[in-house]
Amino acid sequence: METVEIQKLLIHLNKWITLDVEYFMDIKKQGGCFAGVLLDEIMERGRDDLIQFWESLYILQNEDDAHPNLLSLLGELSQGGCSMEQILLDKEGYPMIPSLKGVWETHKQYLLQITEKLEEKQPPGTNMDNQSYSITERFVDLMVTARQNMKRSKEELEKMGGVQEYHMQKKQGGLERIAPNRLFRWCHRYGRVPRTVLVSGVPGIGKTTFMQKFVFDWVNGKLYQRFSFVFFFKFRKLNHLSEVSLEELICTEYPHMESHLKTILKSPERLLFIFDGLDESKHNLDFTSNELCSNTQCKRNLSVIVTSVIQQTLVSGCSVLVTSRPTHLASIETGVFQRITEIMGFCSGDRKKYFEQFFSPYLDLSDRVFKYVQENDALYTFCYIPSYCWIICTVLSIYFKPQPTNHTPLQSLPKTITQLFVTYVANMLSNHSIDTAGAKELLASLGGLAEYHLKNQKTLVFEERDIQNFKIDTSSPLLSSFIIESREESKTTFSFLHLTIQEFFTALVQYLTYRPDNMELILQKARNFEDGYGQMVLPFLCGLSDSSTWSSLKCFLKELPTEPSKKVITWLQTLVPIITKRGKDAEDKMKCMTVLSYFSESRNKALVHKCLGSNSTLEFSEFYLTPLHCTVLGFILESCKGAEYLDLDSCYIHSEGLKRLAPFLHMVKDIRLSKNDLKDEDAEVLRYVLTKPNCRIQKLILRNNGFTDKLCSTLAHAIRSSPSLRLLDVSRNNLAGPGLKDLVTTVSAPSCQIEHLMLQQGKLTDNYAKDLLRLSENPNLKKLDLSLNFFTDRSAGIIRELMQKSPHMEEIKINTNDFSEQIEQSLSRLKIPK
Repeated sequence: METVEIQKLLIHLNKWITLDVEYFMDIKKQGGCFAGVLLDEIMERGRDDLIQFWESLYILQNEDDAHPNLLSLLGELSQGGCSMEQILLDKEGYPMIPSLKGVWETHKQYLLQITEKLEEKQPPGTNMDNQSYSITERFVDLMVTARQNMKRSKEELEKMGGVQEYHMQKKQGGLERIAPNRLFRWCHRYGRVPRTVLVSGVPGIGKTTFMQKFVFDWVNGKLYQRFSFVFFFKFRKLNHLSEVSLEELICTEYPHMESHLKTILKSPERLLFIFDGLDESKHNLDFTSNELCSNTQCKRNLSVIVTSVIQQTLVSGCSVLVTSRPTHLASIETGVFQRITEIMGFCSGDRKKYFEQFFSPYLDLSDRVFKYVQENDALYTFCYIPSYCWIICTVLSIYFKPQPTNHTPLQSLPKTITQLFVTYVANMLSNHSIDTAGAKELLASLGGLAEYHLKNQKTLVFEERDIQNFKIDTSSPLLSSFIIESREESKTTFSFLHLTIQEFFTALVQYLTYRPDNMELILQKARNFEDGYGQMVLPFLCGLSDSSTWSSLKCFLKELPTEPSKKVITWLQTLVPIITKRGKDAEDKMKCMTVLSYFSESRNKALVHKCLGSNSTLEFSEFYLTPLHCTVLGFILESCKGAEYLDLDSCYIHSEGLKRLAPFLHMVKDIRLSKNDLKDEDAEVLRYVLTKPNCRIQKLILRNNGFTDKLCSTLAHAIRSSPSLRLLDVSRNNLAGPGLKDLVTTVSAPSCQIEHLMLQQGKLTDNYAKDLLRLSENPNLKKLDLSLNFFTDRSAGIIRELMQKSPHMEEIKINTNDFSEQIEQSLSRLKIPK
């Protein structure tokens, strides 16, 4: 339901059920779960309305291509997967063998203990230890979708953040949403109930927490009771194992199983194995290998044991759930999995919920912080990743929530992702009272470690000897602000809190220990990392070149090092041809946008103006622009003090993207916004743009959007205050209605400077012909396009009069209306008097 066009659904339902359409539209607009509210209301009305609702939803889905979620549901119904037997099995489970009831209860209790709490670090300055919260209080739903193929191009991975935002805001209508209780339900893509399921997601997206909540819900009887036993493993903890049997592997983690394991393994259909963090495994798992095992007591390399479970040669008939980063999956065979899913992160409403939980019980504080993040686009876009949400909330809590601190707050809040991470590091240093020498030494050591592992594309997990090689003091209480320490039975391993923190330190160390040759190497390698690995190093390098971004680290690291900044600025200038050559294909446009994002992160407006000037041309037609991309373009337009030409046709920028561009669009002469699914509510944004002082817009193309005649009324008001506008194209919108008269009246005025008016395919009928006759009163109007409308012979006389009374007109297009052939020929032969 969330993916259906709400207005269409409500109008369809209103034929049989009286509903408050505006109420539900407002819920949707505010990012709320309108589907849940609507369903509640329908359910309260009783059986007849519920059946009518299902019929309406089914009819709407079959008007176009059926939604994959509907296909899955229909497939499940037709194949008997939704039988009462299956429903009861998932609800109540198999009858428990009496001899196993004790170990089953012990096992559930053990899993409850390791999954019921989520540990959350405290914001800096609170002087409190980390706290644990109930997972039911802190867990926020994540959007999980089906994915057919995990192999991605380098370009797609480089724009990972954009892909996520685009999918969740535009394409979710075509994605199959997979709720936790559907992971092992009917999959229409493969035409079966899957036994092996893959859950992927970028670092920090919440894969491990998602698994923890999955197991917690199983323990509490809310999920998949068809599984009598769930075995939850983390690859990170399995790295110390070499040769082991499946039974030994299970008993290593669950020693209480030992005396009952043989009996348990005899019923594989009742077992679920979860392997979390495939990308963190140091064992080489080859899913195409024929080296497999079929004996649960046979000792083999861990990779063989895990592969055999997935390949179903060990405990054949069991179910398996594996998680991994998508970049890791690009190089392995994923055909062994019968369902492939991806965690897309938080949707808009869930982001707000995360903030509310973080700042609980201070709801007003949560609202203020969330509003700030929404208004600062770079930060808001990154909030789809839970770990970014934590860093953003942690940093902003310093400014919005009074804390006992021994440092002077910054004058301005962070607005870019680099500023956010700089502020995060600065506050960690301040709260641990690190002196200048100690701060630089620690940050340089961490940077060296981060750079070495990133440059050599090592695993995200490293060992104690790696820490020692870079002379990092493991006893420092500050270390836990950046590094996670995991103690296992035989050794201790470490990893950065998030891959992006590792990327930030990789960039930071270039400024702390500047070596020209090494900086050059990093600049080259970061552009050529495979699978998008290290994709944030370059934006961080550019962001750190800005003195205002660096300012919060001044008290620890003194002044901004000038040499590395000059090096980065010089490097940025070498990228200008990528922007100016204006390639036509998607790859060229992606490279151009990437370079523009580097300039944006640098906050160097003078550099942008020097490199691009105010006569620039920006062309991104048929390229998906995320809201973050629009923020970048806004910075470029502001820095250049406008542009000659901005082509955003078919970029799917929607309302959010338009709002982010709005403060700067008045500086552009020629703007193309066709085919962007803009609606009437966006007309107010256009009015704001056109009525800004010193508006330079001469051409405005709004073809083929979702506007109605309300756009005409709004534009009519704006045009009266916009003397610069010369061409207005509102073709291929539904312009029929009283608002059209307002626009025609405004354009008819002799004072109106519009020379070209395009009303092609506007669904205009004979009823509007008399209004159009007034256009002859404007001597400035040179071209009028009325083609592809519904004018008939009834209005032929008025069209003829318009042509005869308009000596100033150079062209009036009237082709492909509903004129008879004879009338159309006579009108086409009619020449406008000169």
